[in-house]
Amino acid sequence: MIRRTFALLLGALTLAVGPVAAQDAWPSRPVRLISPFPAGGTSDVMARMVAEALGRELGQQFIVDNIGGAGGTIGTARAAKLPADGYTLIQTGVGQNAVAHGLSASVGYDSMKDFVHLAQVHSGPNVLVVHPSTPFRTFAELVDHVRRNPGKLNYGYTHAASGHMAMELLKLRASECPKGQKTCNGFFMVGIPYRGGGPMMADLLGGQIPLMFINQDVALPHVKAGKLRALAVTSLQRNPLYPDVPTVAESGFPGFQALSWSGLSAIKGTPQPIVDKLEAALRKIMTSAEIRQRLESVGFVVPPPGGAAYSQFVAQELALWTRVIKTAGIKPE
Repeated sequence: MIRRTFALLLGALTLAVGPVAAQDAWPSRPVRLISPFPAGGTSDVMARMVAEALGRELGQQFIVDNIGGAGGTIGTARAAKLPADGYTLIQTGVGQNAVAHGLSASVGYDSMKDFVHLAQVHSGPNVLVVHPSTPFRTFAELVDHVRRNPGKLNYGYTHAASGHMAMELLKLRASECPKGQKTCNGFFMVGIPYRGGGPMMADLLGGQIPLMFINQDVALPHVKAGKLRALAVTSLQRNPLYPDVPTVAESGFPGFQALSWSGLSAIKGTPQPIVDKLEAALRKIMTSAEIRQRLESVGFVVPPPGGAAYSQFVAQELALWTRVIKTAGIKPE
């Protein structure tokens, strides 16, 4: 009887200690990082940068798995259904975790309930660029022209991308009548949809479309070469790589902000010791001189570290873009 009781106690102790020991040993095998976009784009580059750094920091491989489609929602929905054991992480971002919820009430996941947000990895503005053949030298000149000539100017966009959202927000803000004025012409331009940023950029460089919002890192080489003219950036502060380009916020639209961003999240239910270990590693990585230099060299801003800051940011972005999408009447493709 005594032996049996001892055996039962030993078994219970083993069960209690086992999961804790497993969490302490994490990661004991490669960790999968799902990037819900094809290889080669900005999101993929950010995912691989942080995966490499996590591998060095935690002594185990972090393998990027690209599962693209439907603006990032396919890979994100798939990740939400996987075991919450710390061996699958998901790259979160503006399209799949903010814009998507405004476009559809049933994307297959809840960005605030199904994930534990660990750290924001990058943040950068869009840049309003025009072809050099256009007469616009300043953002104010463009706004004035559109208000005086509604519907006579085209712009390019990729559906639900951050540049598309930036334009929709500008259209809404610029359509508001000045204080004390009851009627105004609004701010109407004709959008030309593109399936991807590559064809859209090719048409802009060729003069087939006159303007668009595009990520600052994509625009930079063309602006430096004089092939495009930058009129405004969509961050609250001026971008260091575009020091002479004003923000939309300082150009008559206070508080205007439309960012491209991504971060790293775990699946809801991931054991807290693993979450804590991941968050600590990411905090160290994102405050390192190496990562800061890599991000700032292409115009990205190093975000505030930590899961609390990132969770709050995701919630704010979700609310903003859901409101803009509903107000503008944007529908899924």
